[in-house]
Amino acid sequence: MDPNKAEDRDDATGPELSMQRSRWATRKLTVKSSAMKRLSLLGKLHDRKASTEKKRASGGSESLRQSQVDGAQEDVASINSDSAGAAPRQVYFNIPLPDELKDQNGNPSTQYPRNKIRTAKYTPLSFVPKNLWFQFHNVANIFFLFLVILNIFPIFGGVNPGLNAVPLIFIVCVTAIKDAVEDYRRTILDIELNNAPVHRLVGWDNVNVEEDDVSVWRRFKKANTRVFGAVWHAISGSWKKEEDVDSKPQKGAHADPRLSIQTTHTPWDSAGSPRSQRQSFMSAREDIQMTPVPSPLPKSTNTGLPDLDVDGASPTHLANQLAAHDVKGDLVNHNLPISGKARFHKDAWKNLVVGDFVRIYNDDEIPADIIILATSAADGACYVETKNLDGETNLKVRSALRCGRSIKHARDCERAQFVIDSEPPQPNLYKFNGAINWRQSLPWDEDGEPVSMSEPISIDNMLLRGCNLRNTEWALGIVIFTGHDTKIMMNAGITPSKRARIARELNFNVICNFGVLLVMCLIAAIANGIAWAQTDASLYWFEYGSIGGTPGLTGFITFWASIIQFQNLIPISLYISLEIVRTLQAYFIYSDLGMYYEPIDQPCIPKSWNISDDVGQIEYIFSDKTGTLTQNVMEFKKATIHGQPYGEAYTEAQAGMNKRLGIDVEQESAQVKAEIARAKLRALAGLRELHDNPYLHDEDLTFIAPDFVDDLAGKHGQEQQKANEHFMLALALCHTVISEKQLGDKPKMIFKAQSPDEAALVSTARDMGFTVLGMHNDMIELNIMGEDRHYPVLNTIEFNSSRKRMSSIIRMPDGKIMLFCKGADSVIYSRLKKGEQRELRLQTAKHLEMFAVEGLRTLCIAQRELSEQEYIAWRKDHDVAAKALENREEKLEEVADRIEQDLTLLGGTAIEDRLQDGVPDTIALLGDAGIKLWVLTGDKVETAINIGFSCNLLNNDMDLLRIQVNEDESGQTSEDDYLQAAEQELDRGLSNFNMTGSDEELKKAIHDHEPPAATHGLVIDGFTLRWVLSDRLKQKFLLLCKQCKSVLCCRVSPAQKAAVVSMVKNGLDVMTLSIGDGANDVAMIQEADVGVGIAGEEGRQAVMSSDYAIGQFRFLQRLVLVHGRWSYRRLAESISNFFYKNMVWTWSVFWYQAFCNFDISYIFDYTYILMFNLFFTSVPVVLMGVLDQDVSDKVALAVPQLYRRGIERLEWTQTKFWAYMVDGVYQSIMSFFIPYIVVVLTSSASGNGLDVAERTRLGAYIAHPAVFTINMYILINTYRWDWLILLVVAISDLFVFFWTGIYTAFTYAGAFYQTAPQVYGELTFWMTLLVTPMVCLLPRLVVKCIQKQGFPYDVDIIREQVSLGKFDSLEAEPLVAASANGSEGSSSTSSDGTSKTKSSKKGKHAQYASVDEDRRPIYPPSVATHNTRTQNGSDDRARPSYDRIRASMDRVRPSLEQSNDFTSAARLSRIESSHSNHDATSSGQRRFNLNTVRKRGLSAFSKKSIDP
Repeated sequence: MDPNKAEDRDDATGPELSMQRSRWATRKLTVKSSAMKRLSLLGKLHDRKASTEKKRASGGSESLRQSQVDGAQEDVASINSDSAGAAPRQVYFNIPLPDELKDQNGNPSTQYPRNKIRTAKYTPLSFVPKNLWFQFHNVANIFFLFLVILNIFPIFGGVNPGLNAVPLIFIVCVTAIKDAVEDYRRTILDIELNNAPVHRLVGWDNVNVEEDDVSVWRRFKKANTRVFGAVWHAISGSWKKEEDVDSKPQKGAHADPRLSIQTTHTPWDSAGSPRSQRQSFMSAREDIQMTPVPSPLPKSTNTGLPDLDVDGASPTHLANQLAAHDVKGDLVNHNLPISGKARFHKDAWKNLVVGDFVRIYNDDEIPADIIILATSAADGACYVETKNLDGETNLKVRSALRCGRSIKHARDCERAQFVIDSEPPQPNLYKFNGAINWRQSLPWDEDGEPVSMSEPISIDNMLLRGCNLRNTEWALGIVIFTGHDTKIMMNAGITPSKRARIARELNFNVICNFGVLLVMCLIAAIANGIAWAQTDASLYWFEYGSIGGTPGLTGFITFWASIIQFQNLIPISLYISLEIVRTLQAYFIYSDLGMYYEPIDQPCIPKSWNISDDVGQIEYIFSDKTGTLTQNVMEFKKATIHGQPYGEAYTEAQAGMNKRLGIDVEQESAQVKAEIARAKLRALAGLRELHDNPYLHDEDLTFIAPDFVDDLAGKHGQEQQKANEHFMLALALCHTVISEKQLGDKPKMIFKAQSPDEAALVSTARDMGFTVLGMHNDMIELNIMGEDRHYPVLNTIEFNSSRKRMSSIIRMPDGKIMLFCKGADSVIYSRLKKGEQRELRLQTAKHLEMFAVEGLRTLCIAQRELSEQEYIAWRKDHDVAAKALENREEKLEEVADRIEQDLTLLGGTAIEDRLQDGVPDTIALLGDAGIKLWVLTGDKVETAINIGFSCNLLNNDMDLLRIQVNEDESGQTSEDDYLQAAEQELDRGLSNFNMTGSDEELKKAIHDHEPPAATHGLVIDGFTLRWVLSDRLKQKFLLLCKQCKSVLCCRVSPAQKAAVVSMVKNGLDVMTLSIGDGANDVAMIQEADVGVGIAGEEGRQAVMSSDYAIGQFRFLQRLVLVHGRWSYRRLAESISNFFYKNMVWTWSVFWYQAFCNFDISYIFDYTYILMFNLFFTSVPVVLMGVLDQDVSDKVALAVPQLYRRGIERLEWTQTKFWAYMVDGVYQSIMSFFIPYIVVVLTSSASGNGLDVAERTRLGAYIAHPAVFTINMYILINTYRWDWLILLVVAISDLFVFFWTGIYTAFTYAGAFYQTAPQVYGELTFWMTLLVTPMVCLLPRLVVKCIQKQGFPYDVDIIREQVSLGKFDSLEAEPLVAASANGSEGSSSTSSDGTSKTKSSKKGKHAQYASVDEDRRPIYPPSVATHNTRTQNGSDDRARPSYDRIRASMDRVRPSLEQSNDFTSAARLSRIESSHSNHDATSSGQRRFNLNTVRKRGLSAFSKKSIDP
C-alpha cells in the first residue's frame, strides 16, 4: 500500500487560489548539552512499567521510550532524533490486515494501550498494601513498628501491646485517610474522564484490534471495583437520600444521549459568519516548546495528488497516473456495498481503540489523539483550545485531510478504504509525521486499475487528547493514539516531591536522639546486668532469679525493654503533630482575604502543604516579567509610520527613567495624564469627524494620537495620509485572529488571537477605521472607513520564535500580489531591500529605540510586491516542500525565508505590557526584607532595564554591569573563544569588588546572607548566559551576581531559567522561590525550593506545577513576609518545644531506674505514658505552631527587616535544639528529684493505712508538676497570650487531674486504684506542685530576661514599640489595604488617564506644559543627516510624549549604553539585508549563513552583525 513519490503539479494561478498556511513549532535551539540533558530527563520520566495489556509486540510508547534513550545521543536538531529506531505504526481501515501483522491465531499482532487512563496511585484492591508500602518507606515508622513488635513479647516488659500500637495505628490511619482523600479526588476525575461520552462508530469491523480481549486479571479487578463501588455508593447513599431524590428528575433529563449533545453545543453559524473564519494560531510569543524535540510539520497543502509509480509501470498505467493529477482525492470507495449497521453511538472514552471513527461536537473535549477527516466547515477547518496541553488559552486552527472531507456520515465511514502510516508515539506537542494512502479509480476509467494516492499528515491535521473543540459544529476523525500513547499523557510530568528544609534537617536531630536513646539503653542494660551479677546483694537472696537466667542475657533483655520505655525520646506524636500544624497553616493561608483576587475569584491556594516553613526562609526570588510583574494585557500605544512617530502615553518604564533623574514622578504623572486625556478627546473627535465608525468605543481606544488622525485626514499632505492608510491596512491584513461580532445597541468586534500583541494590533486598526469583519472562502473581509472590501488570502506563513516574524500574501483589489510581513525589528531590518530607504530606516530605528526605552514591545511592519510569475514559482516550491515527508519543516522554512526578502519598510508599532498593581512596592518591600530578586525574562535588554527602574529593581545610584559576549553569525568563533571572552567580562565585573572568583570567596559567600549594597546591578543576555553557566565560569558568575543588588537576565530560555535557579540554590545553599505565570516558567518553578504560579493570561500551566497559586504578584509580599515568616518561626519553635517536653518526661523515667537497678520498672501508670503525648502536652504545642504571632501581619509588612532571621535560618539551629535538650534534662532532674525527696523524707499514709510512697503514686507526684512545668514552658515560649492559648493550657493541666480522678475511680486501674483521693489528700503533693515548676522554669526565665534586656532581637524591639503604641495607626487600617488595592505610590494607573477631562481647544501647533521648548533635544548631526520633518514631525508639530522620552534618553543615555553599539538604533542602522542567493556583498558588509546560525541555536543578529 506504500505509494511511490511524485512531483506536485502547479495549480497556483489566479485569484481562485486557495489559502495556504505554513507553521512550525515554537522553537529556539540552545546549548546542545542542555537539550540532551532534558532528553535524558524525559527518557527517565517516560521509563515507566509497560502496561499489562502489552503482552505481545507493542506498537505503542515502549518503542518510543527506547528511541528517546537512543536519540539522546543524537543532535537535538535532527528531525528523527525522537523516534530513531522505532517501527512506524500502520492502521488499516476497511482493508484486511496483511499476514505479517497477524499472529499465529490470526489476531492482530500489535497490541495498543487502552484509552482508559489512571492518574490515581491506588485502586480499591491495591490501596491497603500499596499505601502501607509507601508509608513504611519512612524510617521513623519502621522504628515505631519495631517498638510495637517488641511490646508483643511480655519478656520485654510490654504492659499492653494493643494500647502501645494505638499511636502508630493512629498515624498510619490518618495518613492513609489523607492519601485516600487525595487519591479519591484523582480517581473521581479519572472515572469521570474515562466514562465521558463520545460518539463512536459501531456496527463495523475494526481490523486493528481484537474484540473482547479482556484478561482474567482485568475481569477480577473489574469485579472488585464493582463490589467496592456498590458498597461505597450504598454507604454514601444512606447519608444523602434527600439529595438522591432531588437528583432523579435531573438524571431523567439526560436520558437521550444525543439530545444532551445537541442541547449543549453552540449552534453552528453560517459559513459567512465571523465564527466560521478559517484562521490559524501558533505561538506569537517566544515561549519554548514543552519537549526538546524538533518542530512540527506544517499543515498539509497537498490536494490529494497521486504519487507517480514509474518503476515497472506500463505506459497506459503511467498515463492514468498522470491524468489523476486532475482528480480530487476521495477516501470513499463508492463501489463498496454497505451493511447499513454502522452508526455513531454514544460510548465512553475508555472504550475507544486505535482505528475507531469518532465524531466530536462543539465544546467537547478530545478523548484521544485523532486525525481529522472532515469537519462541519466546507474548507475542513476547525478550532481547538489547547489550554490543557500547553497552557495557552487562545484558539488554534486545525484542518481536515483534503481526501477525507467527503466523509460526512456513518455509511461513508463504512466505505472508506485507506491505510495510515504513522510515526511511533512521541511527546512533542507540535510535531507529527504521517501519511494516508489509498487507491482511487479514475472517473473516466471506472474499470481501470485504481491509482495509488497519498497525502501527508501533520500536527495541523490532528486533534490531541485534552484539547477542546471550539467554534465548530462537529469534526469527524479516526483514533491514532490512545491512553498513555497520547501526547498529553506522555507530557504528563510529575511535579518533583519537595521536602521542607526543617524536615530534612530534622532527620539529623532524630538520629542524634536515637544515639542518646542507645546510650541510655546501654547504661540500663549494663547496670542491670551488673546488679544481677552481684552475689552479695539483697537482690541475689530475695528474688527468684533474673528473667534471663544469666546476668548477660538479662542485660540483653533489659536493653530492648529500655528501648520500649524510653521510646518517647524519638516522639512518634511529633510527626502527626507536624502534619496537623502544616495542614492548618495551609488552611489559614488559603483563607486569608488579603491574598484573594476577586476579578478571577482566585485565593492563595497551597498545593504543597508541607513546605510552608520554607516560605519563611527565602533568600532569592526569581521572577518572570511578562504576565508576572506585568499584566500581560497588551495596549497599542505608539507607532512610527513613514518616519513619523505617533502616540501619547506615559509608561511605567518612562516613570522609572524619570525617577532615575530625580523627577517628582507623581506630580509629573498627574500632569501628563491630564494632557493625554485631552489628547484622547481630540483624537476621538477627529475619528468621528473622519468616519462614524460603529465599532469604535471610546473606552477601548489605546492609541491616542491626534496628529495621526490629522494625517489620516490628509491635513499634512497626501503622502503621509497614504502611508498611514497603507500601514493600518497592513495591520488589518497580516494576522491570524478570529473576529466575533457582539450585537447590541452599538456593535462591537471582539478579536481572539494566539497572542495579546496581535489582538492589540488588529484592535487598533479597527479603532482607526480598518475593521476586520471575518474570513469567508479564504477571503478576509474588511470594513475600511465604512466601505466593505474583500481581500483574497493566498498564503499565511505564521509566527514562531525561531522565525520571529509572520507573513501574509494577499491579492489586492488592483490584482497585485502583496506580501505583508511583521516581526522583530532585527529580523525585519535584515530582510529590507539594500540601498533603499536609508533615512527612513534610520529614523524608524531611532523611534523603535525610544519606544523600547519606554518599556514598550516593538514590532516592524514591512511589505513586498510580488509579480505573478515570481509568486507562482515560489508557490510551486512551497507546495513541494509542504509535501515532503522528510525534513519538511526545514524545507518550508527555507522556502519562506526566500520570499521574505527585499522588503520595503512601512513602520513600526509599540505595545505596552503594563505593570501589575503594587509591583514596585512589593519589590521594594521584599528588598528591605533582605530578599534578592532576579528577573529572568525573554524581553529585550533595553525594555528589561527600564522595567527594572519602574518597579524599583534598579535605581539612580546603581552602576549597571553589562555582561555581554558578542556572537559571531559566521560560526567561525570557537567555544573556547566565547568562553575566554565571557571570562574576561566576568573578571572585569569582579574587579569592581576586588574579587577573583576563588574557592575561598565562595566559602565566605555561602555563609554571608547580608544583602549586597545597592551600588551595582547586573544585566546579561541569553547568549552570554549560555557561556557563563558552563562549569568553568559558573562560580565566577555566581560570585559576581551575589555582589549585585539586582540581576536581570534577558532573552533567556526556560532551560536557562531553571539552570540559573539551580546554580544559586545549590551553589550558595540558600532557599529559592520562583514565580511565573506561563508554561515557559514551569522549569524554574519546579527547580526552586518553592514555586509560585500566577493565574494569569497565559493559561494555568504554571499554576498546575506550582506549590502556591496566587492571583497577583503583589500577594507575594503577604505570602512570604507574613505567612512564610509566621510558619517558619512557629514550626521551629514547636519542634524545639516538642523535643524538650519529651526529654523532661523520658529522663524522669530514666532517673527512677537508678533506684531500681535499671530493671525497667514503670514509675508512671501506663495510661500516663499514652496520654502524655495525646492530651496532656500536645495540644498547646500544636496550637503554638498554628496560631502564635510575635507581631501582627500589618507590623510584619511595615517592618520587613524582621524576615531576615528566616534568611539567616536562626529560628531553627542546632544550638537552639541542644539548648532545649539540655534544658529538658535539667527540668527532668528537678521534676523527678523534688517529688522523690519530698515523698522519701516525709511519712504519709492514706485513709486505709497504706503508704503513699508506692511506685505509681510516686509517679503521680512526678507527673503532675512535670505536665504543669511543660505547659508553662510552652506558654513562656509563646509570644501571643490570647484567651485561646490560655484556655488550652489550662484545660491540658486540668486534664491530668480529670484523668487521674476518673481512671483511678475504677478497679480497672489495678494497683493505681484510688490514687487520686490518696495523693490529692496530701499537703506534700500540693507543695510539690507549686515548688517544682518554679524551680524548673527559673533558669529559663532568667535567661529570657537577660536576653531581652541585654541582647534583644529585632522582634523584641518591635514588640516593645508596638506596646508603646507606635504602630497603632497600622492596626486601624483595613486588612486588605496593603495588598488588594495595591500601593498608592505605584505608577500603575492607566497611562491613558481619564477620558472624562474636558477637551482642550489647542490646535495642532499647541504647546504642552510638560515640554520645555528650549530644552527640546535633537540628535547630533554626526549620527545622520535628516530633515526637520522626519525628526520632529511635520513642520513644528508638538509631540509631548515623543519629546519627553527623547529628553529623558539624552540625560540617561551614557549610563544606559556603556557603548555606542548598545542601543537598538545603532544596531539596527547597520543591519543590511542578507540573502543566501546573493553571491556578492558590498564592501564592509559580511553575510551570515542563516541555517548555520539557526542550527547553533543563536540569534541571527547581534551587535557585530557587520564587520567594522
